[in-house]
Amino acid sequence: MLELSGRRFFLVGTAHISQQSVDLVRKVIEGERPDCVCVELDQQRYAALSQEKTFQAQDLREIIRNQQLAALLINLLLASYQKRLGMKLGVTPGKELLEATRAAQENDIPIALCDRDVRITLRRAWAALSFWHKLQLASGVLASAFEDTEISEEELARIRQQDVLSELMRELGEAMPRLKTSLIDERDTYLAQKIRDTPGQKIVAVVGAGHIEGMSRAMEEEATVDLSEIETIAPVSPIWKWVGWAIPALIVGSIVWIGVSQGFTQAGENARYWFFANAIPSGIGGLLAFAHPLTTLAAFFAAPLTSLTPVIGAGYVAAFVQTWFVPPTVHEIQTVGEDIATAKGWWANRLLRILLVFLLTTLGSVIGTWVGGYEIVSNLFG
Repeated sequence: MLELSGRRFFLVGTAHISQQSVDLVRKVIEGERPDCVCVELDQQRYAALSQEKTFQAQDLREIIRNQQLAALLINLLLASYQKRLGMKLGVTPGKELLEATRAAQENDIPIALCDRDVRITLRRAWAALSFWHKLQLASGVLASAFEDTEISEEELARIRQQDVLSELMRELGEAMPRLKTSLIDERDTYLAQKIRDTPGQKIVAVVGAGHIEGMSRAMEEEATVDLSEIETIAPVSPIWKWVGWAIPALIVGSIVWIGVSQGFTQAGENARYWFFANAIPSGIGGLLAFAHPLTTLAAFFAAPLTSLTPVIGAGYVAAFVQTWFVPPTVHEIQTVGEDIATAKGWWANRLLRILLVFLLTTLGSVIGTWVGGYEIVSNLFG
């Protein structure tokens, strides 16, 4: 409990997969009868919990258009990890947050959703990582999705007392400090400011236990924070834009120079080599993902062109076509958390297959770009 400027704030630190936390939340709200209940949720996560949905199907095409599939994949993998722990503990992840809203509604207490939009958090975290750290994070989380290690009773008892997702974020933050800034530090500041801005003399705030220390410190400082600064997504550095355009410029320039110095026949052969070096691996990626035939064709023809522009990749083109012709069903969206933990699930679940199409066709396009680029640059001196 904090007393600030004549107001009382009760910060309830919870474990997101603990029945004890669910019971504690209701006990505190009904016992204190606050003027408002703040919860560590944004509108998207609240809708997902309250409607028992893990993903909104109508947003999928928009996510692809905004090139956010990588962030979605990381989000699904983390959610799957937490959900499987929840199954072992016999409680739904996030249930204590939902219980807070229900207890408030039953007692006619206003509710305030105080967390930053999860999409902004994920995009800021992703943008803060170097290419190497992105590969590390993606491979590590992907590997953990397939782990099914047995958890001892002692370990289960320890987990029940902690905010498991915050602990996972803390471990990631120690390995990658830039990730910690977006996932934990910024959210501590954001939550603290939103809770302080909530009207009322007595406030109960229900948040993950991992946020309590940072939030308490920020609230006690009573410094006003401009939240707009941490609600924006930093634009891509101009340097990377130059690098992104430099590679296609090098390829096109090399083909043109080969045409000038060695003849247009040689230039045509190099252009054909570039086309098939990109098209074939990307098309194979579509076949390996068991994509719709038109998706595979789209990947085949798009890869040679998208490789010459940093604006969009072949993977996004293929994912969009796959979504158009083979959209995921409601059942598959609901079971994605379980399906993502099995190899079979990635091909059986249509939502996961869209992600698989994106990953494999992108990988094929990357391979094709390096193989084709190396060959063409080498032919400059042939």
